[in-house]
Amino acid sequence: MEQNFELIASDLDGTLLLGTAQELQPNTCEIVEKFLDDGIKFVACSGRRYKNLKTLFAPIKDRIDYVCDNGCLAYVNGELVFQAAMEKELGRAIIRKIRETKDCEIFVSCAENCYIQADRPEFIRYMREVVRFDVEPIEDILNLPEDYMKISLYEKDGLTDTNYLKEIFGDKCTMQTGGAAWFDTVPKNINKRTAFEKILERLKISPEKCVMFGDNDNDVEVLKYVGTPIAMKSAKENVRQLGKYTTDTVENFLIKLLEKQSGKKS
Repeated sequence: MEQNFELIASDLDGTLLLGTAQELQPNTCEIVEKFLDDGIKFVACSGRRYKNLKTLFAPIKDRIDYVCDNGCLAYVNGELVFQAAMEKELGRAIIRKIRETKDCEIFVSCAENCYIQADRPEFIRYMREVVRFDVEPIEDILNLPEDYMKISLYEKDGLTDTNYLKEIFGDKCTMQTGGAAWFDTVPKNINKRTAFEKILERLKISPEKCVMFGDNDNDVEVLKYVGTPIAMKSAKENVRQLGKYTTDTVENFLIKLLEKQSGKKS
């Protein structure tokens, strides 16, 4: 791969965070920092929340940019440059329908906070202690003090059939799998690319000069958009086919790029 790129973006779950990992590899931030020092931008492009992403990238948190909540939020140099919200009654209708699914949990992201039903202690513990989200339990998730941004269905043992949600709400919002156990709903016509475009616009970088690592359906739009899409070997087949390259880990691919870059300089 020729070094003619100006920005690297990566998904988190299933990409930088493989398997059930909830922390980056010890060398991830160090590797990314080498690119930052060379003037290459880095974007964390995730379904996760801004605060959680900044915690994960703590050593370099103020040097990188962020696509959060599957494209509902975008930050450049710490400044919010894009935000999308869902019509409240649509959000409530989605939640009511998800409640009909047996053995699932509901997680709602809003601009300021994220919410879980107060009567789900095990899920609250999982989100706080494992995923490390600062969730706020609420008595009735149908009555939030904020506008709905992203509504997620979580099934501990892996997603079962979510087609019923797509059949009912697919023409009213964007619905995508965000991992083996997560199914996410965001406002219509919103996805990671929507926010990613705002970041490129602010940074004055063309998509042809961008690299993106991804593994799941919520990465598809960005992978199709950038000049160098890289799919994880563990990605879903339809996602893997989009990759100009594939890799077992993001870190291994980036290390090879650094080695090529070093060889050219010497």
